[in-house]
Amino acid sequence: MEDRDLESVMAIEQAAYPFPWSEGIFRDCMRVGYTCVVCEQHDRLCGYAVLCVSAGEAHILNVCVEPGSQGQGLGRRLLEYLLALASVGRVDTVLLEVRPSNDPARALYDALGFNEIGRRRAYYPAQGSTREDALVLAKALMPENMGPA
Repeated sequence: MEDRDLESVMAIEQAAYPFPWSEGIFRDCMRVGYTCVVCEQHDRLCGYAVLCVSAGEAHILNVCVEPGSQGQGLGRRLLEYLLALASVGRVDTVLLEVRPSNDPARALYDALGFNEIGRRRAYYPAQGSTREDALVLAKALMPENMGPA
């Protein structure tokens, strides 16, 4: 992800989420060196992901595919790419949060081997003045995939 991608990223973010990240959040993620990647299809940006790696852990902060391109395996490819990067980076655990109401994302995370390890109460904004919990999911990366120390 580069500065020139932010207009497309923001259009997708706003179309996909009722409570989107701001452009400033994406800029901050790039500025501090988080792994920010985009997915292109037919020379058009159609998805993106943000990964933070620190002290043997990785945290998937955002994965999004434009609504019109969902269901084509692009989210899976983005996640598999992030997991591969984490493995190369000698990460042993990958974490993420997901809304309990986001059934498609939960099914994908389950298929990729993530397991629920906790819950963050009132983590996400929701309709009105309410908040929705976040399920905290983790995936242990296999040590044999990490190579010698």
